[in-house]
Amino acid sequence: MYKFGFIGAGNMGGALARAVAKKSDSVIVCDRSADKAAALANEIGAKAGNIKEVATQSEYIFLAVKPQMLADMFAEIKDDLKARGDRFIFVSMCAGTSIAKITELAEIEAPVIRIMPNVACAVGAGMTLCARNSKVTDDEYNVFASAMSESGKLDMIEEEKIDNYSIVTGCGPAYTYVMIEALADGQVAIGVPRDKAYLYAAQMVEGAAKLMLESGRIPADLKDSVCSPGGTTIEGVKALEKGSVRADIIDAVNASYKRTLELGKK
Repeated sequence: MYKFGFIGAGNMGGALARAVAKKSDSVIVCDRSADKAAALANEIGAKAGNIKEVATQSEYIFLAVKPQMLADMFAEIKDDLKARGDRFIFVSMCAGTSIAKITELAEIEAPVIRIMPNVACAVGAGMTLCARNSKVTDDEYNVFASAMSESGKLDMIEEEKIDNYSIVTGCGPAYTYVMIEALADGQVAIGVPRDKAYLYAAQMVEGAAKLMLESGRIPADLKDSVCSPGGTTIEGVKALEKGSVRADIIDAVNASYKRTLELGKK
């Protein structure tokens, strides 16, 4: 038996498996690509298995598959799950998929922890939102939280809030990479080498976020502290405002949220 099993060894599943493996030596992973699962298992010191092994031999079963693949996945393993005589917990990271939908597809009233992680979990700086049904005990959640501690921060919220609360944490990294790329392009345009432009932009974003988190100051206050009267920064901020950057970012968040709701209806 394994403490933690992962169905799916892609970007997100792989990132969380790497984090969990730092806290536990009882991990099994599988993927549609056996080579991908084997490579991940070899990297983190885990066992590479198949989907039935993960489903029948794991206490915590991480569902790291796309929402549209869930029905086929459960069709393959639900009889094996029903035949288990021991307790197990689903950990679902499927966007737009409720806990009720997981138990409906599994045809089992099992304990379920629903999570929405982000890509920064891969470097231990993630922000994962969590919800759970009443069947998950405090001790079971604490074991899960301890195993996930190497992935970054966790925040337990009510499930009905998870879709809208997780839009920026889940999708926001992509928006940030677009911004970093644009900042780097701007630097290249004024003569900064590409490699240094990426370094400067990425480190600036990390530092700005850390300053906000550790100081407790709001963004507007920090922005004003950088904008000297008649200085260079306020001219850049003026250009951003002229380009409606705030409205564009708000529209991006709303578009991602709308798509999450669409996925939840499938």
